[in-house]
Amino acid sequence: MLKHVDFTSEAFFRHPEAGVASLRASAPVVATKFPIIGRVWITTTYETTARVLKDSAFFTLRKEGGSLAGLPWWMPRFIAAVANNMLTMDEPDHTRLRNIVDEAFRRRAVLDMEPHIRAIADRLADDLFAAGSPVDLVQRYARMLPLAVICELLGLPPADRPKFIAWANSIANLTSAFGLVRLMGGLIRMRRYLQGRLQIAREQGGEGLIAELVRVEKEGSRITPNEMVSMVFLLLGAGSETTTHLISGSVFELLKDPDRRDWLAADWSRAGLAVEEFLRFVSPVQFSKPRYVRQDVDLEGVKLKKGDRIMAMIVAANLDPQANECPERLDLERRPNRHLAFGTGIHFCLGHQLARIEGICALQALFTRWPALKLAVEPSQIHWRRRPGIRMIAELPVVAGV
Repeated sequence: MLKHVDFTSEAFFRHPEAGVASLRASAPVVATKFPIIGRVWITTTYETTARVLKDSAFFTLRKEGGSLAGLPWWMPRFIAAVANNMLTMDEPDHTRLRNIVDEAFRRRAVLDMEPHIRAIADRLADDLFAAGSPVDLVQRYARMLPLAVICELLGLPPADRPKFIAWANSIANLTSAFGLVRLMGGLIRMRRYLQGRLQIAREQGGEGLIAELVRVEKEGSRITPNEMVSMVFLLLGAGSETTTHLISGSVFELLKDPDRRDWLAADWSRAGLAVEEFLRFVSPVQFSKPRYVRQDVDLEGVKLKKGDRIMAMIVAANLDPQANECPERLDLERRPNRHLAFGTGIHFCLGHQLARIEGICALQALFTRWPALKLAVEPSQIHWRRRPGIRMIAELPVVAGV
């Protein structure tokens, strides 16, 4: 029997724990309909979520013919090409592509970037109210920091950053198949621009990951031209959009409860622990990419058939009481903290260290510069965009306070 849940409703985004608990009470895996995807099984516990993400013997992102589990038949060929990236690949192609960019995201490399990331955050915090008050923290701060970082990591010119802000905003507004059609023109222009940047790197060299992709291309056949464009698309999107909503969601929770904000500001060595809890509690990424069931399987008593599609419900894993005590409560001192915000298995998020550091720098810079920051509206007036699978605050109006 299909469970009918509106995964884009205000109620689900405001209190995901209630919707998740209702689903979990039915079974560890339930059948439902998901926007754009259609009929699909979803996991409701930590254990089933982790298994689907890790068990490539039973769950695959692609059919034997290579088609993606999450890509409807009517999707334009251009979108299919962009979606053909390491996040949607099984082995061995996943590791082939991941190894190309892995070095840039290793812990030591990211730690070396931390002072620069903090400097960007400080500058953005200083300029937060330059155009007046109140200000939307999502657009003026939470979106700007990760976009600035990923653009620098890729080696894109600062003058081109407004193009990516506009692109990120259009992606955030994508809530339906119709929205995807409206977005097509922007995606085509973005693809053309990235192809141009890759060609410039081929001719002139340069610094950053785009130049590194070109170097790898020249060495042999480890990456195709289409894969290079898809890789940059993926890094721009995954490297900025989800961190934007981690930052805005974290700030929202702190502004709702000034005692938490003051506790954190009293000792910023606690920030790493707090960000880990925000990753779990805010859960910006709520679902994984769909997967096909390779062969009939019994998943904790639920029988799935070969060819069925299934999505790992990350927010359900993060709110599972079997994984974390009182998961509905935000506890900035939570230890241990079992969450799957970055996934698990071979597709464990490449940029997990970068996202953590950006979250820490964003909070510390913001509340150091504006220690009395306040919401400009009541918390009940904050709303989420109706985009399935991503928990994103639409606007977060704030004032400096006194």
